[in-house]
Amino acid sequence: MKSTPRLLEGFTVKINGVTEDPDLERPLSKPYAFVYFITIHNNSDQALTVKGRKWVVREEGGDVAVMEGEGVVGEFPYLLPGEKFSYNSYHVTAGCAVAEGAYLAVTDQGEAVIAMIPAFELIPI
Repeated sequence: MKSTPRLLEGFTVKINGVTEDPDLERPLSKPYAFVYFITIHNNSDQALTVKGRKWVVREEGGDVAVMEGEGVVGEFPYLLPGEKFSYNSYHVTAGCAVAEGAYLAVTDQGEAVIAMIPAFELIPI
């Protein structure tokens, strides 16, 4: 990869929905599980491969969890201009929280680019 990642115009993320799911596995210290539905859009003029993600979850009580990993739900989506990739996953919390982050991708030319994940709320029902 070349240089520091930059924002790529047209490489965007949309939060399609968030729902609490009491049936998901979670530790006793984090009793709330929230499923989120996301679409990663490549409306740029370059093909790219999503290589990783970083999440920051800030809980109402002040706890902050940072999660980084390769790929997206075990995949490395290759997106041509105009293509998108949709998936769902989940976060667990002790209570109300806000989640946000970024996806890292690499263009076919080897340039590292990012798309910001807009902040969304995780509020127990």
